Amino acid sequence: MHAPALLTPSWTAITTEPDGLSESPFWHPEEQRLYWVDIPGRRIARVAVDGLQAKGPVEYWPLTQEPGCIAPVQGGGLVMALRDGIYLARDWLGDLQPLAPAPYDTTRLRFNDGKCDAQGRFWAGSLVEPKDQALGVLYMLDGQGLHAMMGGEKDGTNHGVVTANGLAWSPDGRTAYWADTAAHQVRAFDFDAASGQLSAGRVFHPMTPKPAGWIWGNDIPYGGRPDGAAVDSEGCYWSAQYEGQRLLRLSPNGEVLAEVASPVPCPTMPCFGGPDLKTLFITTSRQGRSPQELAQYPGAGCVFATRVAVAGLPVNVYRT
Repeated sequence: MHAPALLTPSWTAITTEPDGLSESPFWHPEEQRLYWVDIPGRRIARVAVDGLQAKGPVEYWPLTQEPGCIAPVQGGGLVMALRDGIYLARDWLGDLQPLAPAPYDTTRLRFNDGKCDAQGRFWAGSLVEPKDQALGVLYMLDGQGLHAMMGGEKDGTNHGVVTANGLAWSPDGRTAYWADTAAHQVRAFDFDAASGQLSAGRVFHPMTPKPAGWIWGNDIPYGGRPDGAAVDSEGCYWSAQYEGQRLLRLSPNGEVLAEVASPVPCPTMPCFGGPDLKTLFITTSRQGRSPQELAQYPGAGCVFATRVAVAGLPVNVYRT
């Protein structure tokens, strides 16, 4: 089987002020706005979008700690995973209502990628800093509290990941996806919608690890590692390949159907939006990138958009 050709769509910059590390984008259909977070910038952002253009200025919500991920709330507002716990805000710039404290040492770990499932439960994974140990856990917040669903200690053995990422579900809700960025693999699980239990874990798609001696700009080939993800209406999994300057569109069987070039080297997460859910947005990163790379890609850290042929899935909302 031949490798698919690299598609090079025309990307439009939605933002002009770069974030340090933008993540967790979602499209709010009622507001016709795109939301996302800037993790090191400790802020949430949103902007109205018409087609491939921002409609008005980007609004920022400064926070006192890093936001790992956010999701919309039924009836209005946001749920957000901050370093020290999960919070609910009923209004933009509103008061934060604590929902669950972080179940880890906040001096060493923080929440990272996450989103809601179709049942309205909020999921968020964690990572350890400086990403040198596999202590990341996938948590689920429901009406009974916060539960560790994957990773962590079991029978005296650690089953965590270094960086929890790439959470998504198939259109029928029977398969969940979760990536371990450092391990260069996306995993799939059978998903029980009623209980939220994950089972029958398997490697959905492995990526080639970063070669020794690779740095940006040298001639050693490297395709990147899996960061955030989204699923389209055909059940295909779109994975941002950090440092790979591309996204992968994977079939429900894990086969690469398309490689889509990113406008900057470090895409972090895709999402689908627009009235027809055929606008593909991607967040990106400039954190820790070299001066040479940033000189060539000054838009690193901005949010970009392009049009695609297959619609995505609408965002799931948190139900209190």
